[in-house]
Amino acid sequence: MTLKHILYTNRVFFITYLAVLIPAGILQLICSPEELMRWVNSRNNAEADLFFTNVTYLGDGAFMVILAVVLLIRSYRFALMGVVSFVVTGLLTIFLKQVVFPTALRPLKYFEHSSWQYHLIEGLNVHSYNSFPSGHSMTAFAVFSLLALLDERKNRGWFLATLAVVTAYSRVYLFQHFVADVWVGSLLGVAVSATTVLIMSRLWEKNPKKWHNRGLFR
Repeated sequence: MTLKHILYTNRVFFITYLAVLIPAGILQLICSPEELMRWVNSRNNAEADLFFTNVTYLGDGAFMVILAVVLLIRSYRFALMGVVSFVVTGLLTIFLKQVVFPTALRPLKYFEHSSWQYHLIEGLNVHSYNSFPSGHSMTAFAVFSLLALLDERKNRGWFLATLAVVTAYSRVYLFQHFVADVWVGSLLGVAVSATTVLIMSRLWEKNPKKWHNRGLFR
């Protein structure tokens, strides 16, 4: 197992991801964080409010737990990869938010004294600090990139990448994060899962065990 092998066999996922990542990166070079935030926030309606309020849970820690159980049923090896990826993602999120960037303001606090009449969803708990990077985006991309890497049907990679992108976008739509927060979060999430699969696959190729392909009920 090599990085080149991972990138090539999962090219559908990575091409779909890059098709969003690169334009989003370019937009951040030519537009200010405020301009991007205003653009996203102004594209709102009741249906989108309901949709993004619910889809954002795909980046929640609880979803990770559910996925870990599903992977455990499928394969002990897959489940262990999932646990390692999720633990590393969680610890990295806490470290970056609490230690490296503890004062990073979220949009609500950043625009607190602005005359701009931004859109907020009624009843939604919008946070003020620890904006960088987006933990939900890291989680979503760690989860869906891991699923793409483990899925034998690689042509479904575009769908998994799309789910991760939509989840990350929801964080900006809900006024919880800036575009840069979710952009970096997505990179970190993909990097963690890809590294986990690469390292653990190499270890198991050198030391194969009978339980590697067994699941909870088989």
